[in-house]
Amino acid sequence: MVRAGLTTERLVRAGAELADEVGFDQVTVSALARRFDVKVASLYSHVRNSHDLKTRIALLALEELADRAADALAGRAGKDALTALANVYRDYARGHPGRYAAAQLRLDPATAAASAGVRHAQLTRAVLRGYDLTGTDQTHAVRLLGSVFHGYVGLEMGGGFDHSAPDTQETWERTLDALDALLRNWPTPS
Repeated sequence: MVRAGLTTERLVRAGAELADEVGFDQVTVSALARRFDVKVASLYSHVRNSHDLKTRIALLALEELADRAADALAGRAGKDALTALANVYRDYARGHPGRYAAAQLRLDPATAAASAGVRHAQLTRAVLRGYDLTGTDQTHAVRLLGSVFHGYVGLEMGGGFDHSAPDTQETWERTLDALDALLRNWPTPS
């Protein structure tokens, strides 16, 4: 018999909250069962195992991030859009560190293709259209932006900037200025 009130969606949301509290790596079906004060076996009618649970949390995080990015980008272009997109990632990582880590989970190709990760690429490409980047240049720029956003956020969240001046907000703003300048002056292949 399934315990009243337990649904896959409720378990995934609770798993996402747990990830934010203790870290994505610490999320397991056992930890979730303890949170609901139920036996582990009672959760297996909703999730297959810890990997399935983590995959579902990753999909939730990707969806949340894509929704926030779409809202932030509405009506924006150029540097304004670039800044809005970058700030969505940074703010989400600060507010939901476990979910942000979940969004980096490597998904199998079919799951990735059906996920909101596709929307992330589309939203980033929409920002880049404001810089007149197309084709492979656009793909290179998508990868660059992802690398800079995730790299900066990862270093910042890991305390990599805690022991030096200037303030990380100032560096973030200068980084976005530099990205804007680079995108406006994208190098052509020789």
